[in-house]
Amino acid sequence: MHLPLSENMTSNGAASVRTETARALPERIATKQAVIGVIGLGYVGLPLAMAYAGRGFRTFGVDLAVEKVLRLNEGDSYIQDVESETLRQALDAGRFVAQDDYAAMGDADIVFICVPTPVTVHKDPDTSYIEAAARSVARHLREGQMIVLKSTTYPNTTEGLVLPILEEAAGARGLQLGRDYFLAFSPERVDPGNQVYTTENTPVVVGGVTKACTKMAALALEQIVAHVHQVSRPGVAEMEKLLENIFRSVNIALVNELAKLCDRMGGISIWEVVEAAATKPFGFMPFNPGPGVGGHCIPIDPYYLSWLARKYDFETSFITLAARVNEDMPFYVGNAVLRAIADQPVRARDAKVLLLGVAFKKNVDDTRHSPALKVLEVLRSQGVNNINYCDPYVPKLTVHLPQETLGLTSVSLSEEVLKDHDVVVILTEHDDFPYGWIVEHASAVVDTRNALRDVPHDHRKVQLLGGG
Repeated sequence: MHLPLSENMTSNGAASVRTETARALPERIATKQAVIGVIGLGYVGLPLAMAYAGRGFRTFGVDLAVEKVLRLNEGDSYIQDVESETLRQALDAGRFVAQDDYAAMGDADIVFICVPTPVTVHKDPDTSYIEAAARSVARHLREGQMIVLKSTTYPNTTEGLVLPILEEAAGARGLQLGRDYFLAFSPERVDPGNQVYTTENTPVVVGGVTKACTKMAALALEQIVAHVHQVSRPGVAEMEKLLENIFRSVNIALVNELAKLCDRMGGISIWEVVEAAATKPFGFMPFNPGPGVGGHCIPIDPYYLSWLARKYDFETSFITLAARVNEDMPFYVGNAVLRAIADQPVRARDAKVLLLGVAFKKNVDDTRHSPALKVLEVLRSQGVNNINYCDPYVPKLTVHLPQETLGLTSVSLSEEVLKDHDVVVILTEHDDFPYGWIVEHASAVVDTRNALRDVPHDHRKVQLLGGG
């Protein structure tokens, strides 16, 4: 995929070949001859790979989970936003293949790094996946390559972590950044289950280490995205991604705290308050309370920024407080469930609780950091041991608790199942749930999502998070 260097070529000649190879990259992109490599085939990487394959680019994906690779190469998608038929079409056309090693990384003209960025038990960033991916890329780094980091992270990851790893390899091969190879950051903007905004029609931001890096990355992204916004450096793009998610975290925390106040006051529904405030056509954006925040970004990003701020002797008090408010909500919901149990002729240790929905948002199968899992843990810690769940999107669930690991299977809803449980807790408002029928047959309901807003019900057996 790249021009070989002859053994007797002078150093100037080698540099000339490298420069010409790098200059050919824009043409290879424009003519769809560029080979795309995607590291990490999860919620970000797989849709990205399919987007390029769908536009005619030869694409390969790398994921170290062997089972995932086998499923993908058999045409079986495990990502809800990627239809198996779409995957099979890419496989049959020879435009996609999945691998569980980095052997072919040197063939990729453009490499996207889409690996997880979790936090440690102490809420510090865990960039080990990024570092491992960068080192694997560095082993295969060649002239005419571009690397784009897409994993959500803190400012200076691209330049402070990834770049030094690549520069060490580049220096040994005489490659110059911005001339022979390119590096940029372009944060992912994936919203699982969103049928309106997808990988291909959501505007993206990109910032390169050099101006040439920015332009090259923008050109590559423009092949699958209609609008690409260029910024001056990777740090700007890294910070704006944190701003996007922390903006949501802070505003969700605001309504969560007001929901608690409305509960305490009685007679005022936070849901009705938000709905009324949303009639203002300017200066207000509606956010709703809930059992907590989930997904990969919102629970994590405030701590990435807080960790970085401490390195500059700065405390992100407001942002950290908002994260803590959101993290407290599963405990608040747990207490609401215990109150509902107390109203029943049963002790907590004998009570049966049914959780409706364990995905972190409605109509998806994504359980990453789902508040439902924390609610389950809280209830178990309070002695409620008989807990089942129903989620049409999550047939099986593994929950890692401090003292045990639970393997659960979604139960099917029936009149008998509902009557057999003392409390039903609505944690994810999937459209599939027949809410009127559920309320009719359940003994008690705790509604954390206002799912029953259009369902006539007896308020004596329904607790609504947020008062009213």
